[in-house]
Amino acid sequence: MKIIKNRPFLAAFYSFAFLVTGFSGSSLAGETRYPLTLKNCGREVTFHHAPQRAVAIGQSSAEILYNLGLGDRVVGTAVWFGPVMKGYEKVNARVKRLADNDPSLESVLAQKPDMVAAQFQWHVGPEGIVAKPEQFEELGIPVYTAPADCIGKVNSGKGDGVRHTVFTMDLIYQEIRELAEIFNVQDRGEKVIADLKAREEAARKKIASANGRLSAVVWFSSAQMDIDPYVAGKNGAPAYILSALGIRNVIGSEEEWPTVGWETIAKSDPTMIIAGKMDRRRYPADDIAVKRKFLETDPVASLMPAVKDGHVFDMDAQAMNPTIRTIEGIETLADAIAAAGLNK
Repeated sequence: MKIIKNRPFLAAFYSFAFLVTGFSGSSLAGETRYPLTLKNCGREVTFHHAPQRAVAIGQSSAEILYNLGLGDRVVGTAVWFGPVMKGYEKVNARVKRLADNDPSLESVLAQKPDMVAAQFQWHVGPEGIVAKPEQFEELGIPVYTAPADCIGKVNSGKGDGVRHTVFTMDLIYQEIRELAEIFNVQDRGEKVIADLKAREEAARKKIASANGRLSAVVWFSSAQMDIDPYVAGKNGAPAYILSALGIRNVIGSEEEWPTVGWETIAKSDPTMIIAGKMDRRRYPADDIAVKRKFLETDPVASLMPAVKDGHVFDMDAQAMNPTIRTIEGIETLADAIAAAGLNK
């Protein structure tokens, strides 16, 4: 949002325009006017003031609030895949960790929040395992859900959802702008977005010469080591990372994280395997060391050229989700490809 500095004539003009047209939401001068009502994941959410006690259910939700300089207004977090973004360690250390994984509804309410930011509808949504949005709203607590988890995506069922339209960072920029508007810190939101765009452009240029020659499979985790792994479908954040660098995703499913057999993956012969690295230990293959040992010893995977040639690259799992860290994923992969000489 463009910020217009206070000038007598412009201020008078826009004040008049507001009165005549009856605009609601944020004013043309960049200040949020409350009550603010936003359309969010099929619902209308109203904020009567800038939240002072937010609970972030999802690492990305917390990290966006930290990037916006709102760490002092976050009173609880949950659902963490790995360490907080560099530079926010002290901020995060002051915020109560309700759970590494799924928090209870009681633990969230105990923080007396006046706003809940949710990264996934899996946790707070129509079939949320923590709560439905209505359960919070009945208590006067508005719920804001990351647009990337609902726009172009269907979350019904027990899986990770099906994404019918291609994810782009515009959904993350929308989330940043809307959270900035909710908290009345629009200037900060635009700065965060500008920085992310500049970083992406720099990463794209790093391996521009490899455009179209490389392919990859992105392995997030496996529920058990003797069953098919969870790999990235064609429309999610990993696909965006690959397309940004001109790399073909060998998986064509619209599911966010379909399970695909190693025999099928081997037949597609990807140039590289990108393996998710995380602190979470819900599944055996959450551990990057377990992933690498499997690739080295499995009778099928160990014969893949990508494994033999050492083209297995680690990537922070949070970058593989549609988050503020997705740009970091582009940077990480660009650096790995350049270091391996695959961009020549």
